[in-house]
Amino acid sequence: MEQRDGIVKQELTQRSLVDDAESTAVESKSQLVEYLESGCQSPETFALGAEHEQFVYLSKDYSPATYDGPRPGIKELLDGMTRFGWKPIEENGLPIALWRDGCTITLEPGGQFELSGAALRDAHQTAQETQVYHEELGSLAGELGLSFLALGHQPKHTRAEIPWMPKKRYRLMRDYMPSRGSLGLDMMLSTCAIQVALDFADEADMVRKFRVALALQPIVTALFANSPFADGRFSGYLSYRGAIWSDTDPDRCGSLPFVFENGMGFERYVDYVLDVPMYFVHRDGQYIDARGLSFRDFLDGDLSALPRQRPLLSDWVNHLTTVFPQVRLKQYLEMRGADAGDAVTRVPALASLWAGLLYDQQSLQAAWDRVQTWTFDERSQLESNVVKHGFETPFRTGTVRDLALWMLDLSRHGLERRNFRNNEDSDESQYLLPLQKAAEAGRTFAEELMRRYSGEWQADIDLALPAMCKETFS
Repeated sequence: MEQRDGIVKQELTQRSLVDDAESTAVESKSQLVEYLESGCQSPETFALGAEHEQFVYLSKDYSPATYDGPRPGIKELLDGMTRFGWKPIEENGLPIALWRDGCTITLEPGGQFELSGAALRDAHQTAQETQVYHEELGSLAGELGLSFLALGHQPKHTRAEIPWMPKKRYRLMRDYMPSRGSLGLDMMLSTCAIQVALDFADEADMVRKFRVALALQPIVTALFANSPFADGRFSGYLSYRGAIWSDTDPDRCGSLPFVFENGMGFERYVDYVLDVPMYFVHRDGQYIDARGLSFRDFLDGDLSALPRQRPLLSDWVNHLTTVFPQVRLKQYLEMRGADAGDAVTRVPALASLWAGLLYDQQSLQAAWDRVQTWTFDERSQLESNVVKHGFETPFRTGTVRDLALWMLDLSRHGLERRNFRNNEDSDESQYLLPLQKAAEAGRTFAEELMRRYSGEWQADIDLALPAMCKETFS
């Protein structure tokens, strides 16, 4: 989940496409369409932008770190990161985010620490960015008595044990979520993900990439499944994070069947987002409650929370961040189906996987040739079954493992044709190796955790949690 605290300037200045969003009034739907369309890029400038989240614990007892308490916590971690050149962003006088060189560090509702990386040319740069950030966190971990864990779902602690971060938008969402689904608060407090953003050249390119990415998202869920635990025991799912999204909010989550229909384009996506109920409006540093209200009414000057006022472009940018489909369109496409895991290997793995599939025309066409025959029911069944069964999920005459191996093969060939090489003369396909090993073995990362849980960790989450945290910076 991406929650950028309404930090509109950070969102916009990544591309520097809109410098005056906070003062640009929106008079018509066409401006909203144009905003999305302005993200079109020349293929020579296509970039990758990775995001990943981690849970933060107190090393003393592996309880979730609070924001600001008697022991070092999230606030001290934010303060500590400033020694590496990160600049604070405050809300009501409290640091709630950091920025540096096109990157941001933000806080998810339960204190999950998220890096939103810069737009980079290739997965080699993504790997380097992740490594530097990893080293910075590691240098502070011992000093502050904190531990980190990259897992798709909180393995031990219940919602009641997880502290909320001091951000007003989260308070508004906290009260609204239970009215839309039974697991929305679990999504906010207890999940961590890896995401990657990719560019498109024009509307037709966007639509084809969107369709391929949505169809293949369940396969990515299996490749990155890494959340088998909840409340200190096996949850019954290999990706419990993935399962949670199915009962979060039907208005703003899911696999968007309209994307596969005739007429899909920027305007069709705008119509979808206009009909997603609002959470808030951000004005003068404050969040105005607009839960359940209509952005269409706002566009017409009929929003009850702000009578006779029309939205600013910044309101639209904020509203786009409050929809959570498996693939999300902004001025780029975000792939959102992967559980968090070992950042140093799996962040560049996700970036490489999608770059090889979507940035190479031959691989993209081959992927579309196959997935365009999949029906809505087949895609839905994949999405609902893969969170439990992973690679063993049946599909037509084979399994998801077969699809994963095919997908990895397409991506690898695409990366070889991209031919972006590092100082060791290796192309980006090297980052696919952990995924290739998992798919060939037919065992997800979650199943490997369960094997260790039943064996060396003696089915005791109090042994498993410290061990998993220690391995984060081993």
